[in-house]
Amino acid sequence: MGNAGSVDSQQTEFRAHGVPLKLPMPEPGELEERFAVVLNAMNLPPDKARLLRQYDNEKKWELICDQERFQVKNPPHTYIQKLKGYLDPAVTRKKFRRRVQESTQVLRELEISLRTNHIGWVREFLNEENKGLDVLVEYLSFAQYAVTFDFESLENNVENSMDKSKPWSRSIEDLHRGSNLPSPVGSSASRSGRHSTLRYNTLPSRRTLKNSRLVSKKDDVHVCIMCLRAIMNYQYGFNMVMSHPHAVNEIALSLNNKNPRTKALVLELLAAVCLVRGGHEIILSAFDNFKEVCGEKQRFEKLMEHFRNEDNNIDFMVACMQFINIVVHSVEDMNFRVHLQYEFTKLGLDEYLDKLKHTESDKLQVQIQAYLDNVFDVGALLEDAETKNAALERVEELEENISHLSEKLQDTENEAMAKIVELEKQLMQRNKELDVIREIYKDANSQVHTLRKMVKEKEEAIQRQSTLEKKIHELEKQGTIKIQKKGDGDISILPVALASGMVPAGAEAAAGTCVTPVAGAATSVPLPPPPPPLPALAAASEAVQNGPVTVPVPPPPPPPPPPPPPAPPLPGPALDTTPAAPLPPPPPPSAPPLPGTASPTVVFNSGLAAVKIKKPIKTKFRMPVFNWVALKPNQINGTVFNEIDDERILEDLNVDEFEEIFKTKAQGPAIDLTSSKQKITQKGSNKVTLLDANRAKNLAITLRKAGKTADEICKAIHVFDLKTLPVDFVECLMRFLPTENEVKVLRLYERERKPIENLSDEDRFMMQFSKIERLMQKMTIMAFIGNFAESIQMLTPQLHAIIAASVSIKSSQKLKKILEIILALGNYMNSSKRGAVYGFKLQSLDLLLETKSTDRKQTLLHYISNVVKEKYQHVSLFYNELHYVEKAAAVSLENVLLDVKELQRGLDLTKREYTMHDHNTMLKEFIQNNEGKLKKLQDDAKIAQDAFDDAVKYFGENPKTTPPSVFFPVFVRFVKAYKQAEEENELRKKQEQALMEKLMEQEAMMEQQDQKSPSHKTKRQQQELIAELRRRQVKDNRHVYEGKDGAIEDIITALKKNNITKFPNVHSRVRISSSTSVVEDTQS
Repeated sequence: MGNAGSVDSQQTEFRAHGVPLKLPMPEPGELEERFAVVLNAMNLPPDKARLLRQYDNEKKWELICDQERFQVKNPPHTYIQKLKGYLDPAVTRKKFRRRVQESTQVLRELEISLRTNHIGWVREFLNEENKGLDVLVEYLSFAQYAVTFDFESLENNVENSMDKSKPWSRSIEDLHRGSNLPSPVGSSASRSGRHSTLRYNTLPSRRTLKNSRLVSKKDDVHVCIMCLRAIMNYQYGFNMVMSHPHAVNEIALSLNNKNPRTKALVLELLAAVCLVRGGHEIILSAFDNFKEVCGEKQRFEKLMEHFRNEDNNIDFMVACMQFINIVVHSVEDMNFRVHLQYEFTKLGLDEYLDKLKHTESDKLQVQIQAYLDNVFDVGALLEDAETKNAALERVEELEENISHLSEKLQDTENEAMAKIVELEKQLMQRNKELDVIREIYKDANSQVHTLRKMVKEKEEAIQRQSTLEKKIHELEKQGTIKIQKKGDGDISILPVALASGMVPAGAEAAAGTCVTPVAGAATSVPLPPPPPPLPALAAASEAVQNGPVTVPVPPPPPPPPPPPPPAPPLPGPALDTTPAAPLPPPPPPSAPPLPGTASPTVVFNSGLAAVKIKKPIKTKFRMPVFNWVALKPNQINGTVFNEIDDERILEDLNVDEFEEIFKTKAQGPAIDLTSSKQKITQKGSNKVTLLDANRAKNLAITLRKAGKTADEICKAIHVFDLKTLPVDFVECLMRFLPTENEVKVLRLYERERKPIENLSDEDRFMMQFSKIERLMQKMTIMAFIGNFAESIQMLTPQLHAIIAASVSIKSSQKLKKILEIILALGNYMNSSKRGAVYGFKLQSLDLLLETKSTDRKQTLLHYISNVVKEKYQHVSLFYNELHYVEKAAAVSLENVLLDVKELQRGLDLTKREYTMHDHNTMLKEFIQNNEGKLKKLQDDAKIAQDAFDDAVKYFGENPKTTPPSVFFPVFVRFVKAYKQAEEENELRKKQEQALMEKLMEQEAMMEQQDQKSPSHKTKRQQQELIAELRRRQVKDNRHVYEGKDGAIEDIITALKKNNITKFPNVHSRVRISSSTSVVEDTQS
């Protein structure tokens, strides 16, 4: 540690100059080595050490110099020797006066050394060789002898005050200690044996009292407390102080000091110890000792007296009030807490606090209010408890009402869902009828259009015929032709020229140009062949060209006539102007079939392959249980287990070796199965058992539960009487349907004419049970009838949920708009890299939460929610159009459809049974009452399947690979995430608005204060903003003490900042563990 003489000379030189010497900086390598040594000696946490390593060389050298200046102080034994010298009773009064003049300075230097030197120096001070803590406590005791003795002399007689025969006893909670730390808790004998020589073994002499009075006038007590505080700031020292028999007692007795600053320091230290695990009991024990030493009638009496009398020292009053608050309200036991509270009430604390309620000190007001907030009013608590009991009864009543209302709400919801489904079914039926009517209307409209064209063409043909007749009459008047009527009604047209043998030139020319000449006439170039003429016109033409022709009167055309071809032009200029009738347009093509009219047929193969019943294997030894998860027989169809035969494997294995290896312990030799059967038979000499023992035992238990005789059970089964046999019993009894082997054994016993009375009750029941005709069918029918109503009630809401959810999702226009927005934004994001798409799978909706913004503060769904609220407000509540989606998501439609088919099979089986027993009224009534219900359920199942398939196809999914348990949860998750995004957007906007308002207020204030300093104003705004954001991030204002040395200082600092004022019923304490750490332990 250095030479003492050199230390003194250097110390004197430093004090003389007032400024430390500046030594030259060494080389960088040496500098780093010395800096590393300093860091190790400082015993800093890693984060602080890392911060110091970032210093530049200049700062590192300054730190090295500072530490080395501290290290030139005296070694621990120097201070200990000086303190022992003050305690030497053989020293004369004059010599003591000379020595004690520098006691305060020695203690100050000791306090600085304890606080600033490395942990090794402190350990050396406290080790077994130096016993610095004992010396320091003895000096503290010596320094306040006079004060304590004066108090005792004034209030009590000396004999009573100096009676130290009472044992020191206090309970110290076992602090966590390590192997290298002193035990914080010693035995009562060791603690009582290690007492101070001056205080507890001898009465103070007159010289000692005088010396003590001389010391008490100085600050030695105050500095001693600071030394102990510095020691307690290390975990090693804290454990030593807590385990010392008198250290805490002497600290508490320091409250008798006249200096208010010292008393405030003591109370702060004691309050900090209270908050350490196990410290509260030690503090109370110290005040018990204080009561005995100072002759108090009640504990804390002197403390309350100082609190009342030191009303001019606010710091002491704050420390005192804070200590009272902590010592009373930091207790977990509520009864003990009330007891401590009552102690101070008896000392008049409540009345005095009432006087102080108008104090001007904010710190004192905070501590007073903290105490009042934590006070337990037992009367009020009792009243609250009674009120709470009444409230709990009311809550229980309300919960029962809520339960009933929930049931009613469920029923109402089911009824509403049924009505909605019924309306949806009617709407679907009306839509189908409307489609049919539209097709009929379309066909009828096409036929009407065709008929109108035909009528128009007929009118035109009649008009042309009328025109031709007029022309003929005109020609007759002109003398060109002659019309002759025959007796049968026909008309003959005879050209006048032919009759007279002369043909007019004009007529000849006309005839030569228009008609084909007859034999012997002049030839001319023929025209292209005209379309087939009308009969009347052809006859007229032939009459004109070939002479007399008989033209019959045309009959009326049959309806509807085909469109007539255009008539050929007749001779004469007048006929040339008659236009030809246009061809009718081709008939319109037939309308294409409507999309979606052909739906795929989904075939559910519900048939199960026959399962071979496996017989139980009887082993020679008891075997352990293999806890596997077994498949049910109806679950192995189509699996690998349907293709394997484990019984064949057992034939190839050595099962005896297997049993020997895996048999359970503590078993005798192998069991002979044949001999065991004989023994069992011999034991039950009066009864013969044909069934398996376990099976017979289980059957007996089942029959006892029914409480019916075998005759009653068999008769009820024969007539399907479910009133006599509940359906639960029927289902249990179905497990005991006789196997083929059991029937053979029973029939063999019967054929051998053995007495039935010798059989056990179970065998007799099984014999009678197996004689029922079609037993399996009857039991199945009874189970079906008993469960039918429950099955209908269970399946109907599930189908209704599928129908309502499917139709509402498909018909929601708002949801369609949301998907449109998502598609647009997605294409905008991806089109440059992947190209635009025309749609997306519904599972893509889950990815909206994974696509985050650049600042990672919001997702694409948050953005879409904002867009919808700002641009498409009318679709923001799209989820209100999606009905019963959550219920539909929990439905397995495939299982529901299978259950419906099973119900149909059960009903068919019941009908077949009824045809054999048409006299059974129970079956008849069941079929009549429930056939319609099943038909309605089947219709609902068909509608649900169709509606779901349409909805799934509508969103581009495959109904075969997308069941309701996959389809609907997509929308459930999307709606939930969308609502949460809306809430988060609203919260973010409110926070931003509040922050903006605050920033605007601060900006206005800063503009008034710093108009000439814009850069300073900007910096202040940034600082305020950062501080505000940090405050928002802090959720728990309670300080957490990290695992390190320095816990006491941290607690005292927090106490001074008023960070510890509230004490809930379950509070937190600082635990000093055995390792070099201080952690906070929260008890719950």
